[in-house]
Amino acid sequence: MIERTLPNAESWRQSHMGHWLRLALERFDARVLTLMAHHAGMPLGLANLVARGQVGAAHIHITRHLATSGSRLTELARHAGMSKQAMGALVNQCEAWGMVERTPDAQDARARQLRFTATGLAWLEAYRAAVAQAELELRQAVGEEVATVLSIGLEAYSGQ
Repeated sequence: MIERTLPNAESWRQSHMGHWLRLALERFDARVLTLMAHHAGMPLGLANLVARGQVGAAHIHITRHLATSGSRLTELARHAGMSKQAMGALVNQCEAWGMVERTPDAQDARARQLRFTATGLAWLEAYRAAVAQAELELRQAVGEEVATVLSIGLEAYSGQ
């Protein structure tokens, strides 16, 4: 039996689409955080936390998934694809920073709703502006046609 060896049998682990998607998301999120740190409407305390690297991609999960009308911790964790315990730790941090607050749930007296505070809403606006700028930069880097195809393809692949 003849054994065939590919030029680099291990290279596939760093050259598949999932790898590129992860790297692209890391780059996109890092750029968003950099832009947020310099956004004029960003609360100074949060801008300093971002600039010092205290806020990371995990905190973006709350920003992406917390409904402006409020969410339960279990819903937030499910939407972010995280465990309730891991999301709880992030929420505790964000609560200490003044971004979110826990309020009584009108539907269930045992449950609590998480809501953005005024500071959290300012954070959310800085996030919106930073995402728009980072997306514009991505479009400029790869070209409008490639960015459009990429967007359509990722949306289709994600099942959304």
